Amino acid sequence: MSNPFENAEILSVYTRAQALQDGVLVEVSAQAKEHGFKVPVAMTYVSWCECVQWTATDERSKPGLGQSAAGRLHDVLTMAMHAARNVDGDRAPFTVLRVPTEGEGQEAEAVELVLTIHGGDKGEPVCTIMLPWED
Repeated sequence: MSNPFENAEILSVYTRAQALQDGVLVEVSAQAKEHGFKVPVAMTYVSWCECVQWTATDERSKPGLGQSAAGRLHDVLTMAMHAARNVDGDRAPFTVLRVPTEGEGQEAEAVELVLTIHGGDKGEPVCTIMLPWED
């Protein structure tokens, strides 16, 4: 059977490098390496905002919680590595507890995330952390 896409005109390509440059993906490879990851790791901007981002404004509105972006990223990467060690396939769902940045609540809430391993721009293995509905 022949390849139906052979000689097809490519209409559009959006690379991982472009997504990182545009801010659609947030590079976390240096921190992920400290958690045992051997391939580049990025988070979608939405998952970053949902689970990692913690600003001075957040701290003023919810003081004394011991929250920081570095600590929150540590939690995400720790749970992602645990999921990666127990994965069967290319998607590893996991849960992280995080204090929401908005609203009155100061109690940690569970957020479902997914670690995917896939080919990068040149087919090399890379990981992306995202919310379950993202792709």
